[in-house]
Amino acid sequence: MNEPPVRVVLVDDHRIVREGTAQLLEQEDGFEVVGQAGSAEEGLPLIERALPDVAIVDINLPGANGLHLVSQIGQRGLSTRCLVLSAHDDYAYVTEALETGIGGYLLKTASTKELADAARAVAHGVFVLDQSVSARLARRWRGTPAEGPGVGSLTKRELDVLRLLVSGRSNKQIASQLSLGLRTVEGYVSSLLAKLGVSSRTEAVAYALDKRLVALSRPQHHRDVC
Repeated sequence: MNEPPVRVVLVDDHRIVREGTAQLLEQEDGFEVVGQAGSAEEGLPLIERALPDVAIVDINLPGANGLHLVSQIGQRGLSTRCLVLSAHDDYAYVTEALETGIGGYLLKTASTKELADAARAVAHGVFVLDQSVSARLARRWRGTPAEGPGVGSLTKRELDVLRLLVSGRSNKQIASQLSLGLRTVEGYVSSLLAKLGVSSRTEAVAYALDKRLVALSRPQHHRDVC
């Protein structure tokens, strides 16, 4: 029995980009583009109505930016997972995106196959990070001296929390998934940051990716998505 298609909404302020992306995705097997929007203000009600599996969102939108849209989707408890498709690979953009609980971050230099693989993975709950973005995070992390006791001192539960941080989960989502209280999760996050000698969730993600502390499923193709 064939799986149902991955239902996608595209949010990008450039109409030609939206329409081109829609055509490319619908030429791939297993995708259905169920809506397009040119702004966060248009995108949110569309996503609430259509409830797509994945929203592919640009960061730079007129009015509220794409990350505000991602945050609103999370705050409203919608099941849609968000794949950021951006021209930016600098640390500030990626850090802010990771903090919102995105399902993945891909650059606009990606091929059609890479985008399709990433969207399919995100729809199935697999976190996807563009290889060049992952490398930039790791380089930034290496410039920060570790001061904590190190990864060997992490408890099993702290490692569970770290894996979910790398998967883009918010503290609230981690609490729900691990059946823990929100303050308990906040305590675990603070503890593992101290043990790793890092100062933010983003640096913890970079550390985990660099040291291969967590195993992430990933699409297989000629250019890695990790």
